[in-house]
This record gives sequence, C-alpha cells and structure tokens, in this order.
Amino acid sequence: MSTVVTELAVGTGAAPAHGHEESNALIKPGYDPRLTNEDLAPLKKQTWGQYNIFAFWMSDVHSVGGYITAGSLFALGLSSWQVLVALLVGICIVQFFCNLVAKPSQVTGTPYPVICRASFGVLGANIPAIIRGLIAVAWYGIQTYLASAAFMVLALHFYPNLAPYADVQQHGFVGLSALGWVAFMVMWVLQAFVFWHGMESIRKFIDWAGPAVYVVMGVLCGWLVWKAGWDNINMNLGGVKFEGWDALPVMLSAIALVVNYFSGPMLNFGDFSRYGKSFDAVKKGNFWGLPVNFLFFSLLTVVTTAATLPVFGELITDPVHTVSKIDSTTAVVLGALTFMVATIGINIVANFVSPAFDFSNVNPQKISWRTGGMIAAVGSVFITPWNLYNNPEVIHYTLDVLGAFIGPLFGILIADYYLVKKQDVKVDDLYTLSPSGRYWFSGGYNRKAIAALVPAALIPMLCVLIPSWRGAANYAWFISTALGFVFYALLNTKQR
Repeated sequence: MSTVVTELAVGTGAAPAHGHEESNALIKPGYDPRLTNEDLAPLKKQTWGQYNIFAFWMSDVHSVGGYITAGSLFALGLSSWQVLVALLVGICIVQFFCNLVAKPSQVTGTPYPVICRASFGVLGANIPAIIRGLIAVAWYGIQTYLASAAFMVLALHFYPNLAPYADVQQHGFVGLSALGWVAFMVMWVLQAFVFWHGMESIRKFIDWAGPAVYVVMGVLCGWLVWKAGWDNINMNLGGVKFEGWDALPVMLSAIALVVNYFSGPMLNFGDFSRYGKSFDAVKKGNFWGLPVNFLFFSLLTVVTTAATLPVFGELITDPVHTVSKIDSTTAVVLGALTFMVATIGINIVANFVSPAFDFSNVNPQKISWRTGGMIAAVGSVFITPWNLYNNPEVIHYTLDVLGAFIGPLFGILIADYYLVKKQDVKVDDLYTLSPSGRYWFSGGYNRKAIAALVPAALIPMLCVLIPSWRGAANYAWFISTALGFVFYALLNTKQR
C-alpha cells in the first residue's frame, strides 16, 4: 500500500517509489502493529504543493453529482443569481472548515482515522473511522449510479430497441430497470478493475478528468447559448417562487445543502492534506480549488441549466440528460464518455481512499487498501443508491442524514485539536497501546468523545425524521457540528 499511496502522490506531484526500500512510511520500533501499517504511519516526506491540492479539488468538484446537486437548487424556487450566490457562500464555508481540519493531519503527516485517535482514543478512533467508511460506501454507490446513467445514454443512443428494458415499470428490480442494473454493474466492475490495478491507473483518470469536464461543459454551454440566443435565456427561471427577503431562508437552505454535499470529503480531507509540504501550501490550494474553481464551475452550471429551457422546452439539471438531447452522435458519445469517466475517477479517489484508510484502521495488519475498497464497493450495491439520489427531494433528505452523522465527528475533532489539545499532538502516542500513552484514556476509548457524539448525532437525526422539525433538517450538518463541538468542549472544561 505504501507503493500505492506513493503512486497517488506521483499523480499529484510527489516523488515516485521504486520498491519497498523507499517507503514513505515512518514506522518507529515502538509502534504497535495493531495500530500501524505503512498506510497509517506518519509520512517521511510531504511533497504536495498548492497546485496538487487545487487539482484534487478540481477533480472532486467536476462530477455529475456536483452538477446535479447545484442544478437541484433550482427546484427550491430560486432565481439563477440566487443559486449562484448560495453556491459561492456555501463553498467559502467549505474552504474555511477544510483549512481547520487540514492542519492536524498536515502537521503530523497522519490520515484522518489516526488523528481521530487523539480525541476518541487509540481504539475508540474506530468509531469515527467506521462511520466515515460507511458514508463512503453510500457515496460510492451514488456516484457509481450517476456514472451508469451516462452509460445508459450511450447504450440507448446506439441501440434504441433497448428502451423497454430501461423502463423500471416494465423490467425493473428494487427500483432500477434491467438496463440500469447492467449499466450499474458495468461501472461497478470497471471501477473495481481500475483501483485493483493501483493508484497509477487511477492517476491517469484524474489527471485529465477535471480539465476534460471543463472543456466539455464549456462547449456544451457555448452550443446551448448559441442555439438559444443570449436574449432568450432568462436567468430568472419560470420556477422562481421566492423574491426579496422571502428568498433568504431558502437561500440559507441552499447554502446548507452545498456544505452538506462536501461534508464527506471535508471531514477526511486530512487523508490528502497530510501530503502537503506546508500548511500554507494547503490553504492556497484550497483557495484556488474551492471558491475560485467553484466560481467558474457554478457559472457554467447556472448558464447551461438556464439555457436548456429555451432550447429543449424544459429545465434540465442533469448534464448527462442534456447531452442525450443533442442530435449528434459525436456530441453524445464525447459528452457521455467524459462525464462517465470523470465520475469514475472522482468516485475512486473520494470514496475509495477514505474507506481504505478507515477500514484499515480497524485491523491494520489484515485490511489492506484493496480490501477496504472492496468493502465499500460490495456494500454500495446493497444500499440501492438509485433510491437515495433519484429526485431533488430525496437528494436533500440523503444529504441531511449524512450530514447528521458527519457533523459531530468534525466538531469533536476541531474542538479537541484547537481547544483542548491547543494544537499539541504527540505523534508517537497515536501508535501505542500502552496505558501510559496520552491517548489511551480508559481502555483505549475516550468516553467523553463518545458521550458528545451520541446526542450530537441524535438531535439532528430527529430533525430529519420528525415532520414538524423538518425545517431544521436542512441544517443538520451545522447543528450536529456545533453540538459535537460544544458538548465535547463542555465535557473537557477542566482540561483547558
């Protein structure tokens, strides 16, 4: 895995490894093997610059999931400029929190589940690791499903007679059509094949995925604007329901949705910031990769979505659906392949690297990166992700539920590092099971962290599940993060 992780670094600017002797893992003699392997150990060298972090975010932002999430904000009844403002405010909040969570991993050179040992205990860290790993399973399935939609567009374009098998009412199983199942499993196998061959194969996807999506989206946007005529593109779409101050609470909900969407990669951003050569480089990479990059992506999304109305007579928020409407085989093939491959590359990085570290943390000597990835891949089939992400309302519900679980982990990590530990982490103690170790707490578990986690996750979950509390559900991540932070800080008042 050390070679694999280093190969990831190769794809983003770090030096390659040529065999085990050049492992980038710093494993000291006193490190307990039950807490250590070459993936989880601190890094000897941290080589990523600001461009490497920027490239990571460019790949993460330019997915069909990101486009659909941005497009789904139109369903809330907002105008285009309001959607754009919501997207930018949301992404600036993401940038701020990413800087906070990046520092402990960058300073120590350790991944997310290891830095969690400082707050949850050397054994208790498996709790946030498993939660984050399971969330990665959900996203792995969702992104695989979104990529499979592009595959279906290609299949139906060349073989229109397959249309009945794309109808879930005629040929369907647990909410997905027969052709949908074929497309989903083709994408599933293709992704498994890619990551089984190592991060070098993944790197080849990522290196061009982000820029390629920009090119295709730029061409698509230009064609739609040319086809419709700029004067015919109404940025105040027909579905606008809220104007003036009435739009403010809806915009706040949209901002929360953006933060919820990025809450997964934001939580385990330490898995990538650990490679940063300096915290300053990470912050600069976050600035270029999030607000600046997202500004251009959002502009393309807003204009493209708005232009679909005069061109096709309907508002289309899915770029794959938009491409399928174009009467050109070249455009359909190029567009569908680009979105499909880009989503595959993003999915493997965002939702494979995380469970690889998280599940490996549970049993470092037995669970490798391949095993962690396959756990996520297999689990992603059984959650039927198409039922989690098949319409705007369900998208919001799914993101609210995920945010309720992710938020407390984030709040506790930030409170512990900045408030309780005051940015002082003893790296060697993260890898020892000795009762004298700083992070042994009580039997390897920090009961205060667990005590803070339970109510901080339960309360926002009730907001999601209880109809009369549903108004607060949009802010599940913010509520759970604040509760996790406050509860943990209060329980550790004497230590500060």
